[in-house]
Order: sequence, then structure tokens, then C-alpha cells
Amino acid sequence: MAKKLDATAQEQIARLRAQQKEEKQAAKIAKKERKKNGGGDGRWAQIGQVFKMTREEEPALPWIMLAIFLGAGAVGAGLGLLLGGWVLWMILGLVVGFFLATLYMNRRAEGVAFARMAGRPGAAGAALSTLGRGWIVKDEPIAISPRTQDLVYMAIGRQGVVLVTEGPTTRVRSLVEGAKRDITRAVKNVPVTIINSGQHEDQVELAKVRKTAKGIKKSITRQEVAAVDKRLSTLRLNQPPIPKGIDPTRLRPNRKAMRGR
Repeated sequence: MAKKLDATAQEQIARLRAQQKEEKQAAKIAKKERKKNGGGDGRWAQIGQVFKMTREEEPALPWIMLAIFLGAGAVGAGLGLLLGGWVLWMILGLVVGFFLATLYMNRRAEGVAFARMAGRPGAAGAALSTLGRGWIVKDEPIAISPRTQDLVYMAIGRQGVVLVTEGPTTRVRSLVEGAKRDITRAVKNVPVTIINSGQHEDQVELAKVRKTAKGIKKSITRQEVAAVDKRLSTLRLNQPPIPKGIDPTRLRPNRKAMRGR
């Protein structure tokens, strides 16, 4: 590959991993503290946290959710008046309204989370990790530019291979095209799609990366997905290259250095 990870890039990724590990550890400690203080960590507590976070960015959220909840209840009551048993229909409508209001809140919370994440290293990988079942998502970038810190992440699904870039489209083009060439050589007849993530006009917003990837036409079977992943795993796409002009089969130890000279 034209631009693979060197020692500096690997060190930066290692720092990013360490930071993520610290954040997870901090989350675990916070979770224990909440339990100790009686705060709980059940489903309702999680909903409350999501609601609070989303409301900070969208103050009208409570009123929108209330309108959805009451609107569904009113529709249920109206159907009940027509079909009979309006109380039962109204209760059913309120239940459906609560579900729809919660769904709306979750969608808005996802958008808020991605908005806060925008511009941070690894944001494209985080967006790609939300693809869910049926996809094999690589946690580490498969290509990185040590100078500009542009990244390329990869996911494999029935849609083929999807590459998501992080960085200006014009600047990251050579990096992602190099990755695409190597992948195409390794797994012929498997489509490779590039998604440029970002906030500019020629890019896909982080919140829409999942929808864009899933919207690609399916072209391979589930069994082929595993086979493609196995094949690409042998390429070591994110390993540092051997310096040019060196034949690894002819490397010999420095005997003078071994003698301490």
C-alpha cells in the first residue's frame, strides 16, 4: 500500500487506544459510584441520561415528545370511538406514543452524540461501528497519513467492502485509493465502496454513515463475507512497510554489533 502505518502513526494509535481505555475505565468507576449512591443503572436511568444530554442541545425536546405521546393517545381514542372500546384504544395509543417518543429521542440523541464527536480522531471509526449485525467492522484504521493524520476505516458486509475516510476529501483521496487498490487485488469481484465522512458538501455526515453504508446494494453472501474478512486479514493492511531496497529473506544479523563493537 502506498501509505501505511509507520512507527509514529502506530504510536499515535496506541495513545488513542490508551485514551479510550481510560475513558472506559472512568465509565466503569462512575457506574460503581452511581450504584453506591443509589443512583442505579437500569433502563430508566439510561433513558434519563440520554434525555438530559439531548435536552441540552435541543431545549424543545420535552414538548415534542409530549406532543407525540398525547397525539398517539388522541388517535387511539378516536379509533376507539369509531370501533368501540375507546378507553382500551386510548391506552394502546398512549403506549404506542411512548414508544414513538422514545424512538424520536434516541434518534436525536444519536445526532447530538455524533455532532459532539465531529472533528475528534477516530470519529469515522465510531460512526462505522454502529452498523450492527451482519457487518465485520475493523476497530483500527487500515491506513493513516502520519503527516496529516487522515484515516481510513474498513467494514465488510453483504454490500462488499466499505471504506470510510476521515479527513478532507481531496487530501485523503490518494490514501484511500491506495487501500482500495490493494483490497481489489486481494478480493476480486467484490465491490469496494468509499464513503468520505465529514461536514463539507462533498462528504457524508457522521450520523448518516450507517444509513449510507447499509443503502449500498448487496452483492455477496454471508459466507462470502467471512471469506473476504479472512482473506483481507492476511494482508496486514495496517502494518508498517519494509523499507524499499531491502529483501527480508536476505537479512542477516550485524555480527559486529553482537560482539559489542
